[in-house]
Amino acid sequence: MPKSVRAASALLAGLLAGGLALLPAGPAYAADPTTMTSGFYTDPDNSALRWTTANPGDGRAAAIRASIANTPAARWFGNWSGDIAAAAGSYAGRAASVGKLPVLVAYNIPDRDICAGQSGGGAGSRAAYESWIAAFAGGIGNRPAVVILEPDALGHESCMTAGQIAERNAMLKYAIAQFNAKAPNTWVYLDAGNAGWIGATAMAQQLAAAGVGGAHGFALNVSNYFTTDQNSSYGNAVNSALRPYGYTKPFVIDTSRNGNGSNGQWCNPAGRRTGTPSQRGGGAEMLLWIKIPGESDGNCGVGAGSSAGQFLPEVAYKMIYGY
Repeated sequence: MPKSVRAASALLAGLLAGGLALLPAGPAYAADPTTMTSGFYTDPDNSALRWTTANPGDGRAAAIRASIANTPAARWFGNWSGDIAAAAGSYAGRAASVGKLPVLVAYNIPDRDICAGQSGGGAGSRAAYESWIAAFAGGIGNRPAVVILEPDALGHESCMTAGQIAERNAMLKYAIAQFNAKAPNTWVYLDAGNAGWIGATAMAQQLAAAGVGGAHGFALNVSNYFTTDQNSSYGNAVNSALRPYGYTKPFVIDTSRNGNGSNGQWCNPAGRRTGTPSQRGGGAEMLLWIKIPGESDGNCGVGAGSSAGQFLPEVAYKMIYGY
């Protein structure tokens, strides 16, 4: 089907299904990567799978492999990824070769995790970031993909100066433009925090200032624990607050660790549980496993002594059963 026909059909479907007076702005419906693929891609080198392969005799391995390692989830890319064009291109290419949709997380904004510091780092300058994100988009190219753009980048504005915020917004706008130009079959979702962090009106203002009008949508609950219903309500409230800007946007929810909801803590809280596996619909445009269950949030909570991203088998095992 020609791109123009797909776009028109999607716009009409949005009107009929959503009942909204306003349509999503920008190139949101220029291409649909989900129609080019058959389900979500499972990273064959994810941290849970690496651990189970290395520890086949461990009594926890079978459960972790069945419930976590073989569940489609995102791969995160940052300053550890080496040649980002090659890394993103190889990953998207492997997914395309088996007809699956990959979810990639771009996590390299300068002053990353500026408030909490558990995942600090990122590109060393605006110029370095813009070069990196342009190469990221170019690496994906025409392959179908979903990209979650810079978790916490907007949520951490409270720890930044007005000048830093303006520069970060410029980088996020640049990133969105690069994906639109170089990765036309990629849906980009700009991170928008979670239901327990920033009020919907304030988040809508931040999203608009960061250029969400040009992105496909926004992402919620990345690496957090709030329930799907809570995030759905929050996402709808954000969209209500976006209407005065002339558009609304689809959103996705990270459900990887929200099966028991939040206890008010964000950094390796005890008693959490895995949530609904990646799927279309379910209260959002998509429910996605963006953070691998069992990967540490940092040196805190039940992950004391660990570093952010480190796979903790005991945490993963308990998360399967919710204790």
